[in-house]
Amino acid sequence: MTATTRDDTPVAFRNGDAELRMRDAGGEMSVSFVRFPKGTDMSPALQGLPGDLCPSPHWGYMLKGRIKLMTKDGDQTYGAGEAFYWAPGHAPVALEDCEYVDFTPTEEFTRVVAHVKEKTG
Repeated sequence: MTATTRDDTPVAFRNGDAELRMRDAGGEMSVSFVRFPKGTDMSPALQGLPGDLCPSPHWGYMLKGRIKLMTKDGDQTYGAGEAFYWAPGHAPVALEDCEYVDFTPTEEFTRVVAHVKEKTG
């Protein structure tokens, strides 16, 4: 893959209006386009993973809205226009309708997505 758009990236997970589209970006990384409506709390879907949190790192950019990242070391808020790095051990909560693009290690994040899909049915 040399480039992709949100519309050209396959849906990996959808639950109501929450959506994650994911594509292998080459090498060992994947790109994801994520939409979470206000109030989306991923904590319940992450239960059963190490520490009940996402064990995958993420590098990305917030396109729209605000999101709170809950971690064992405290909460952090990210908003539109900010680039970010999320270390392993987090659970996102959408404070507003939000959209972001992120890059994650494919193998690790594929396991997280499979777990979330299993938990959310």
